[in-house]
Amino acid sequence: MHILLVASAFNSLTQRVHAELRDHGHRVSVELAVPGAPLTDAVRRRHPDLIIAPMLTTALPREIWADHTCLIVHPGPVGDRGPSSLDRAILDREDRWGVTVLQATGEMDAGDVWAFADCPVPEVAKSDLYRGEIADAALRAVLTAVERFASGTYTPRPQTTHHTRPYLRQEDRRIDWAADPTDRILRTLRAADSRPGVLDELLGGAWYLHGGRPEYELRGRPGELLATRDGAVCRATTDGAVWIPELRARREPGQPAPVKLPATLALADRLPPLPELPAPPSFDGPGGADGPDCPDGPDCPDGSRGDGVPGDMGYREEGRVGFLSFSFPGGAMATDHCRRLLHAYRHACARPTSVLVLGGGRDFFSNGIHLGVIEAAADPAAESWANIRAMDDLVEAILTTTDRLVVAALGGNAAAGGVMLALAADEVWCRSGVVLNPHYRLMGLYGSEYWTYTLPRRVGAAVAERLTTDALPLSAAAAEGLGLIDRTVPCAPGAFAVETARLAGLLAQSPATPSRIAGKKAARDRDEAVRPLASHREAELTRMRATFLDPQAPYHALRRAFVRKEPATGTPPHLADPASSRRGDVTAMAAHDSPPGSGSCYQEG
Repeated sequence: MHILLVASAFNSLTQRVHAELRDHGHRVSVELAVPGAPLTDAVRRRHPDLIIAPMLTTALPREIWADHTCLIVHPGPVGDRGPSSLDRAILDREDRWGVTVLQATGEMDAGDVWAFADCPVPEVAKSDLYRGEIADAALRAVLTAVERFASGTYTPRPQTTHHTRPYLRQEDRRIDWAADPTDRILRTLRAADSRPGVLDELLGGAWYLHGGRPEYELRGRPGELLATRDGAVCRATTDGAVWIPELRARREPGQPAPVKLPATLALADRLPPLPELPAPPSFDGPGGADGPDCPDGPDCPDGSRGDGVPGDMGYREEGRVGFLSFSFPGGAMATDHCRRLLHAYRHACARPTSVLVLGGGRDFFSNGIHLGVIEAAADPAAESWANIRAMDDLVEAILTTTDRLVVAALGGNAAAGGVMLALAADEVWCRSGVVLNPHYRLMGLYGSEYWTYTLPRRVGAAVAERLTTDALPLSAAAAEGLGLIDRTVPCAPGAFAVETARLAGLLAQSPATPSRIAGKKAARDRDEAVRPLASHREAELTRMRATFLDPQAPYHALRRAFVRKEPATGTPPHLADPASSRRGDVTAMAAHDSPPGSGSCYQEG
């Protein structure tokens, strides 16, 4: 069938629906519902067999749903209505939730039901939940609904009861630091991640707080800032403390939208002298002790890495396997992130292991350089240059590791340089729900991270050209079919770390592993003789530096629009007309990969 996706943005869920429908043999096109663009005319030009709205913040015009079957993806159970569904599910401690696919009508969330799939609600951030359990349920429901529609025999079922949840305002999200316990504060922060954030007063300014994880040892006067660690600030509660990794200033009238930044960078000169706490003690040695124990063990509800470590990186060992975990907000890796991860990687390589697993968390693996930090820098060109060189240093270290097998374990999505970071490993394992975007073009960049070596090495020159030019998302299954990744791990998001550990243990015990390790250096030497890694790096960085230093290069405007969330003015050509990708047009990024801000069936992405 020809299926048209109508969405307010090409966000993570829309990308996954796009990729998996294509995997099922459907012809899929996209039309963005943006102000000033005649959506009705665009739909008439496409003549779709079916319309699906994975993420929509506005109602479909009557002329569209009256003439076409239009299926709305709503992140809530049957009968659930309202603009803050997922937010309230987290605040209300729902242990199970789900996704309903319903037919568009004149009343929001009231249409007949084509499919429903339920899912658990672990104590993780809303954005993580949205890309994980909710996305898994959404795909099950969407694929069921499409199959039922294609049969021509299914009659959708009317909703007999409903429960409307009112819009969750900032007043409802407010934190009372003098009275609220840590648990409530963390739930409030999780329910607002990553949009809209929790509006709060801090050091004489108004800020949206983004993210949150518990602190198990520090104590202080409620509301007081206690310490910093790797860009995050620690703030005391009535019965403990929480770490807040990112802040975004409140927008002033007539000013551009502020950028979400690491908390210490956002506060800058406002920040009083505070102790900078060192990295977690897990870097001091082997074993499963990753610092203070989380009361809930490996599924610690901290909304981030899920292993109880009060930071964004950790290292542990199980037998002959080392696990270097990392999780940076939004998958963005600033210069400092890259340098710290490189330091941790070198530490891990000094350990007596035969297999080293990178990543393994349930959310983003990496999305490459940190466009927000770059945009906020006094000299964005200089920061871009520093950031990409730091990424290259990290990738080079992985590529030149010849004394053990390195596995990149992607429990969540990856894009641009984040994909190429993974490709530097010997094996790439992805959870079955992962979406990959192995391209840079939509940000007006040529790309680096040694992609001109690693990508063709895996898929061949022709497929590498197609992937980087078409700039379309790939499902994990499609990536495995192309040879881009080595293994798809079919499991729930929360089970990925355990399943990865099991598979890594088997790899370390395999009789073939020692010979594979022995052959790595010879293979690296052969490739180096054909074309040195330094040659790839120099050629890539020459083109990147030229772009960074050119104030008229599209990269600067595209970066600004992306991080400041400027609304799209139309559907990007590579989505509206996939053939346009082959012409090499530079187009805007399709979406900000963030979770619903309102959570209704016409939800924010």
